[in-house]
Amino acid sequence: MDKPIPEPQNPVRVLDIVAIQNAIPHRYPFLLIDTVQVIEESKRAVGIKCVSMNEWYFQGHFPSRPIMPGVLIIEALAQTACALFLSKPEFANKLAFFMGISEAKFRRPVVPGDILELHIEVLKAGSRAGKAKGEARVKGDLAAETEFTFALVDK
Repeated sequence: MDKPIPEPQNPVRVLDIVAIQNAIPHRYPFLLIDTVQVIEESKRAVGIKCVSMNEWYFQGHFPSRPIMPGVLIIEALAQTACALFLSKPEFANKLAFFMGISEAKFRRPVVPGDILELHIEVLKAGSRAGKAKGEARVKGDLAAETEFTFALVDK
């Protein structure tokens, strides 16, 4: 297994829910992050998702044993990366589209009451596309990991 993405230390800026909504177009029920700590501009960030039993997806996944769907963990990682990029003034009129997901692995279930830490490390970034590595952690334990590519397009 690769070396884990380092824990956040002294973020250069923090995006609260209002700043996140100003940066990315996602809204209820699909806004899956609560805050983002930018650790290094355009390079590293940590998103936080407080997982609650009130989430819409727990009605069906699964009623007797609620587990956050893995695809939504991957989406939360992507939203963290989007917030990192699209909160910068030069990307104010852009959207980020998934182009590929690779190396996705799920290591432990994420359940109500967990605080999901969404660690993003940008591997490659350009004005039109990029690639990032993401790790989702709960209390330091790896819950999911992936690499994904995205395209930056005009709104």
